Amino acid sequence: MQNTDEKKMQIAALVAVDGVSEEEIASYIMLPPDNSLGDYALPCFRLAKTLRKSPQAIAEELKAAVLSRPNPFSAVEAVNGYLNFKFDRTASAGKLLSEVLEKGSGYGSGDEGEGKTVCIDYSSINIAKPFHIGHLSSTVIGAALYRMYLKRGYKPVGINHLGDWGTQFGKLIVAYKKWGNDEDIEREGVLALTKIYVRFHEEAETHPELEDEARAWFKRIEDGDPEAMRLYKLFKEKTLAEVGKVYDRLGIKFDSYNGEAFYNDKMAPILERLESQNLITVSDGAKIVDLKEWGMSPCLLVKADGATLYATRDLAAAFYRKKTYDFYKSLYVVAYQQNLHFKQLFKVIELMGESWYKDMVHVPFGMVSLEDGTMSTRKGKVVWLKDVLDRAVEKAGEIIREKNEKLADAASVAEQVGVGSVVFFALSNNRIKDIVFSYDKVLNFDGETAPYVQYTNARAQSLLKKAGGIASLKETPLSEEELKTLEGREGEELVALLSRFGETVADALAKYEPSVVTRYVIDVARSFNRYYLAHRIINAPEKERRAGIALTYAVHVVLEEGLRLIGVRAPEEM
Repeated sequence: MQNTDEKKMQIAALVAVDGVSEEEIASYIMLPPDNSLGDYALPCFRLAKTLRKSPQAIAEELKAAVLSRPNPFSAVEAVNGYLNFKFDRTASAGKLLSEVLEKGSGYGSGDEGEGKTVCIDYSSINIAKPFHIGHLSSTVIGAALYRMYLKRGYKPVGINHLGDWGTQFGKLIVAYKKWGNDEDIEREGVLALTKIYVRFHEEAETHPELEDEARAWFKRIEDGDPEAMRLYKLFKEKTLAEVGKVYDRLGIKFDSYNGEAFYNDKMAPILERLESQNLITVSDGAKIVDLKEWGMSPCLLVKADGATLYATRDLAAAFYRKKTYDFYKSLYVVAYQQNLHFKQLFKVIELMGESWYKDMVHVPFGMVSLEDGTMSTRKGKVVWLKDVLDRAVEKAGEIIREKNEKLADAASVAEQVGVGSVVFFALSNNRIKDIVFSYDKVLNFDGETAPYVQYTNARAQSLLKKAGGIASLKETPLSEEELKTLEGREGEELVALLSRFGETVADALAKYEPSVVTRYVIDVARSFNRYYLAHRIINAPEKERRAGIALTYAVHVVLEEGLRLIGVRAPEEM
């Protein structure tokens, strides 16, 4: 099927305006707020200054010009300064339904990404700290983009850039030696490490010498001391095992777990190159790249004591990823607090003469805070994601027992609904928006939520089951007469929405904004529910029945696939 851009260019080619290019005309064309007005609209207000006429007069003249030549429209109307275009909706419905019946879950896929690799750095959990609610945004945004890139033909590479290096490991070893033991870690896992980590910071307020001990133990890790390495590896192993369970529940896998430690031996060549290019300046004993000329503070690479920093490792990681994957784009799904860090990183790579700095993108998102302030692992002030998922699943189970106590595999459905609602909550607003976490919001299953969309999809599947499936529709295509039964506000609106699935995914990728798809599946669910209430499907006359079943199947495919892309599973029954 033609996508929106192609249709806009098709319209623009038929609308000739002196002094205005077809591309510019196409950029003015919009989707009307109400499908009954048309499929596309050209606001003529923007042409009034050029043509020195009223918008309505321009609309009338352009309408006459379009209708005077062959065109694909069923109607062209000039209304209040807009020129509205309606395509043949029966033909549009036929194209949509035949494509969905042919492709199934492959509907909405694209090939624009063929041969292009996209690195996506997301989640990036810290070793020895449980998965908390603050990690949720990065994790689900990155995973959704990964699935969408795959859908549109790209080769995504999911990278979990582990926080597995730094003096915090020295602090943990000190805390472990003083207050921890293997039995507690075996029994409580990462929570035991978090407890002693919090205690270290409490004790260090009155015993600052603990910080010196921590630095000494981290130096022993750097030197490969056997006891230090035993504990470092134990902390890492326990953390990955525990967060792995959360990733499994979220349906997320990574292609690489190369974290900060991986780049320890890859920083020296980068620093040598920066030195040879005269890009490094020494300031108070520290090595920096001066970015004053570009309105930024210095990019600090090596501290006066010789310690490297995030920027040094991120530079090494960027060059490693370019060499290893030859990426088309490299995304960093990291909170907006790091805006300056990434501007500095990209600028340094540009100054090093690498043109691919333009292919690196920071995908920022808003912060998650608690109702009584910001989270802090050091102070023990966090909400663990496992607890949130467990409570959401528990609530879903309660509702299922109340409304459908005979539901088969109720525990599995509760897991899909509960976890799905947490993910949907995180992806329902623009990613840049700050989130104040509250259980009331996350556990609200009413309105524009995952359960609403999941239930709509389950309703569509139930209808398809009652109809005996879609085999006859594949064997005998819908006739024009049958397709005409979809004419009318509800059917036409639904067809128009479903036709935009592929371009909606492409739009979400262009904006690095999964919430575009989240809002889209809500719109589709609402539109189908309006259609369902206004029209008989199973008990309709045969012509209407076949068309209605085909449309229901298209809704099921789009809802299930749309939910999958954002990381929400779709139960067959609820």
